[in-house]
Amino acid sequence: MEGVERVFERMVHEHQDRLYALGYALTGNRHDAEEVAQDTLLRAYRALVTYSPDRVRELKQRPWLHRIAINVARNRHRGLRPRLVELNGSEQDTTPGPEARALRQAQLHDVTAALAGLPPRYREAVVLRYVQDLSYDEAAQVLGQPVGTVKSNVHRALKLLRGENHDRAND
Repeated sequence: MEGVERVFERMVHEHQDRLYALGYALTGNRHDAEEVAQDTLLRAYRALVTYSPDRVRELKQRPWLHRIAINVARNRHRGLRPRLVELNGSEQDTTPGPEARALRQAQLHDVTAALAGLPPRYREAVVLRYVQDLSYDEAAQVLGQPVGTVKSNVHRALKLLRGENHDRAND
């Protein structure tokens, strides 16, 4: 069990920021992103303590954790809980200058809004590939889909984000 504790502690330190970023990209809300990351790590820990030492040692942590996070985000979306509204200035921003902060916030808002407008299968694929920087193979493993499907979904998502495909009826 102590080996699991050490593995988990290292896992948290190595992956917590990426899990938060993934949660934020999927939910578009900082509070929900924090909960997705925390829930993911809690579920990971509960699973780790049941695994054999060999299974823990051979575990590909990054895709495994991303898979859990995707499922947590999907489950939260199904629950359709009310979203918390963040007040302007409620969080510290380390970007210097008000103009730079405003520009960064506007860009972040635009990207988040664009991602939120995508169908879930496209959003998940493009977030894993470009926001989380997973390979297509890793994204396919996380999503439980063939690599070709992930590539296709990323391609379609990028077309939608560029405004090249106005017919979303087939999505």
